[in-house]
Amino acid sequence: MEKIDNLDKKILSILSKNARVPFKDVAAECGVSRAAIHQRVQRLIEDGVITGSGFDINPKSLGYRTCTYIGITLERGSMYKDVVERMVHIPEVVECHFTTGPYTMLAKLYARDNEQLMELLNGQLQSIPGVVATETLISLEQSVKREIPVKIDKA
Repeated sequence: MEKIDNLDKKILSILSKNARVPFKDVAAECGVSRAAIHQRVQRLIEDGVITGSGFDINPKSLGYRTCTYIGITLERGSMYKDVVERMVHIPEVVECHFTTGPYTMLAKLYARDNEQLMELLNGQLQSIPGVVATETLISLEQSVKREIPVKIDKA
């Protein structure tokens, strides 16, 4: 990965607030050409600095009213990859992390209602070989969602 300079940071700062902003507007704000912005963004993508550029879909608009975090304890931490291979086939699981602390894994999932949540827990997650316990935390409200701040060095 190449070094990220202040122009890259300014581009990232602008795009992290609105990924749909036209490159001509980014170029005007940065004081460079549109082609320079295009080349920089392409390099940031190739270097793995920018890892996506999709739309956020409101899960409630699709009928998923329950956002849940599941702490998962495994029989052995070494079973993590096998468990993940099974979890990727559960579409309602939108994130999964290998963690330190009281859980081996932390997963985020969406369910339409408590009945579906119970089926996801009892019928799918807890039946995965190696899963010995789960703890369910239901999100009542998402209060903050943002990208990591991009700090631009003072010249």
